[in-house]
Amino acid sequence: MIKYIKLLDREIEYDLQRKRVKNINLRIKPDKSITVSANPRVPENRIEKFILEKQEFILRALEKYGKMQKSLPKPKQYIDGETIKVFGQDLSLKVFLAKKNHVEKDEPFIYLYVKDLNDISIKKKVLDKWLYNQVKETVIRICEKVYPLFKNYCSDFPTIKFRKMTSRWGSCNFVHKILTFNYALINAPIECVKYVIYHEFTHFIEPNHSRKFYLALAIFLPDYKERKKRLQKVLII
Repeated sequence: MIKYIKLLDREIEYDLQRKRVKNINLRIKPDKSITVSANPRVPENRIEKFILEKQEFILRALEKYGKMQKSLPKPKQYIDGETIKVFGQDLSLKVFLAKKNHVEKDEPFIYLYVKDLNDISIKKKVLDKWLYNQVKETVIRICEKVYPLFKNYCSDFPTIKFRKMTSRWGSCNFVHKILTFNYALINAPIECVKYVIYHEFTHFIEPNHSRKFYLALAIFLPDYKERKKRLQKVLII
């Protein structure tokens, strides 16, 4: 249910979702959409009071995400000379007409071969598929090398999954032994990709982000703080 509330001099739109939750929950996404979830028994005036109490946080978050959106690169046209990120490296795109859609890499170039040079959607689809495969192959290969270090905490090699995520680079379901990684890792340097992988594997030792978690992570990756700082400069797009 879409609702509106005035915060300072600004009218804010939010999606009110009624769920069986204990507390009133607020979530702001990078696209600046706001979701508030609350138990059906909580009156709307209590929800509005909660939002007003959080107005400074909400407005700061909206300003932050607004600046991030302005800094996002323009949509690609998939033409010669455009820059494609491949694990932190800027490679130059070259596009050719061909009988078969495929991609080849020969640094510093990426060669995109397509049947129709004027079909942007096809060019995007072919290149995205190749980039996604690069993420899968690279992450799985690193996971296979990292896993023996964590074998005592995860008896079987975990299931590795991939998907698009808007705010996280990875996640760990330590109960079902599933590690999920963001396809956007293609934009991150390899040392940052390794940081994400070590980070998620460490959750098999400590499921939360407690002090013990970071002490354990430091054993396996002593320079994790430097890698984390570099990763924070990489956009999730």
